[in-house]
Amino acid sequence: FEKLQSLPLSYLDHHPIGEIVSRVIGDAEHFAEGMLMGLTHFLTGLLTLIGALVLMLLLHPLCALLVLLITPLSLLGARLISGRSYALLAEQSSVRGEQAAFLEEMIGGQKLIHSFHREAISRERFDEITRRMQRVSMKAQLVSALSGPLGHLVHHLVLALVCLLCPLAVVHGSMTVGGLLAFILYSEQFSEPFHEISSILSELQRALSSAERILQLIDQPSMADDSHLARLPDPKGEVRFENVTFSYDPDVPLLRELSVAVTPGQHVAIVGATGSGKTTLINLLMRFYETQGGRIAVDGISHDSVTRRSLREGFGLVLQEPWLRHGTIRENLAFGKPDATDEEIEQIASLCHAHSFIMRLEKGYDTVISEGGGELSAGQRQLLCIARTLLSDPEILIFDEATSYLDSRSEARIQSAFARLVKGRTCFTVTHRLTAVQSADLILVMQDGAIVERGTHPQLMEKKGVYYAMYQSQFAH
Repeated sequence: FEKLQSLPLSYLDHHPIGEIVSRVIGDAEHFAEGMLMGLTHFLTGLLTLIGALVLMLLLHPLCALLVLLITPLSLLGARLISGRSYALLAEQSSVRGEQAAFLEEMIGGQKLIHSFHREAISRERFDEITRRMQRVSMKAQLVSALSGPLGHLVHHLVLALVCLLCPLAVVHGSMTVGGLLAFILYSEQFSEPFHEISSILSELQRALSSAERILQLIDQPSMADDSHLARLPDPKGEVRFENVTFSYDPDVPLLRELSVAVTPGQHVAIVGATGSGKTTLINLLMRFYETQGGRIAVDGISHDSVTRRSLREGFGLVLQEPWLRHGTIRENLAFGKPDATDEEIEQIASLCHAHSFIMRLEKGYDTVISEGGGELSAGQRQLLCIARTLLSDPEILIFDEATSYLDSRSEARIQSAFARLVKGRTCFTVTHRLTAVQSADLILVMQDGAIVERGTHPQLMEKKGVYYAMYQSQFAH
């Protein structure tokens, strides 16, 4: 879990959540169970081997050497089987992760699945994954099961050879009949751990394949350690993008030599078509991704020369997709400011027009909501996220399509509240809805990763360029 916290968002963006959860929980559990069983048998088996070997050497060294040479053959056979078993168990773990990822995806999208009547197709897809899981599991169990009979075979072969050859020592007078019986008992005890090792080899192989998947996650490059960097002083709100270049795919350039200067307290709106690079600017500003050229400065300080934590403490971020955790409404609102008083929480909720619907809930602010807040409407969830961000009292605010789920009336009321709440703070608003940006001090119009127009609403309307066309498409009748 600590590793997950240190991974760059680019890794999490490109890997299914369910597959990661499968590694953290499922593979870790299989590894623990396999190691527990392996270590238990190893320790008891090691003591048995040493004790039995010493006693056999005392009774008859030559016979003991014979047993010592034959018994480890079971490990050789088990080694031949283990290579194939390991590959199958690794494939089984991989399919299990795919299954977990599909389950997480389908559970999260049940509303859309039902609305598009995709239940049968979803079941077919799940059945296909499960059938692959069944096939590889059966193969893995079959191959692993061979090690047990092989161990039994060698175990009984050793016993048979001892019973056939060691009586010769009695005939020649180098061993008594009682010594022979004792030797047979000790040889059986000596070969038993090898048999057990062969029997639990499948569990050990499962543990090793799970360990490999865990280590693949742990070995992923973490974000660079920045604990040695200075803290960013309390930001005043000045932000500068200086010739910033960035691309998610090296073959598909996105931002190219982009420059913007934002003064403290300025309200900047970023508009443009989908995929034009609006949200990418925010990802770079928050250091969710690192710039590949140029620099971003906050109050004249390069934001990659200070710790991420101190940088982000000065920002308040509201995303398009509302994120709420399992807990009470009060706990969710105080997520960014755990020491907030009840009065502060209720005051900010009132300013964000969330207090009235919260009080209509069964237990008001103490109402427990599920992960994602499924009991609430999308607009209500978004109001809670806005209130949560404003409660933390950041100097620089970022709203990434923060009102996309609100109706026009609620949006107008929120915009009125924003005017009071963001006064004196630097504010970035990313949106498609131009009603939310008309009062902005600076509007940046993005197209294909570049800023093609900038200015106030009246200035851009007068130019009759890209912004004017966007406005006409939204409001012309």
